Amino acid sequence: PRVHRSVSASSRWPDAVPTPPALRHAFDLTVDVAPTHRIGHGDGELLEFTPIVGGVVTGPMLHGTVEPFGGDWSTSRRGVCSLEARYLIRAADGTTIDIVNRGVWRERDGYFRTSPEFRTDSAEHRWLTEHVFVGDAADDGPDRILIRMYLVE
Repeated sequence: PRVHRSVSASSRWPDAVPTPPALRHAFDLTVDVAPTHRIGHGDGELLEFTPIVGGVVTGPMLHGTVEPFGGDWSTSRRGVCSLEARYLIRAADGTTIDIVNRGVWRERDGYFRTSPEFRTDSAEHRWLTEHVFVGDAADDGPDRILIRMYLVE
């Protein structure tokens, strides 16, 4: 269903020239992973599962740990890998935060971006559920991924 919003497009964007939204660095996820399990090979694709075994969260807006629960399912086709990871963050105040992080990695140029969604019932961390985020990711060794999370203003 369509949700009625109080701001019209003409008042939101009065200029004819589009202005892209700003990004603000929110935090970094350093995610430790175990060896990848090959699940199968379909017609021109490879399905794999990589267990997430821990990590840390640091940054201006969130601190905590990556819990050793969850993993990353990936499907690779023609040098492009589609990822969907689901795991838990334990914030410094003890709050559990669920993250579903979908992304794309390209072999040819190393492009690695994610689009996470967060769930929590904590009032203090509700801001995670009320914003869109973009992750800029990179391998940080054979068993670690660094994801720099940006809040879209």
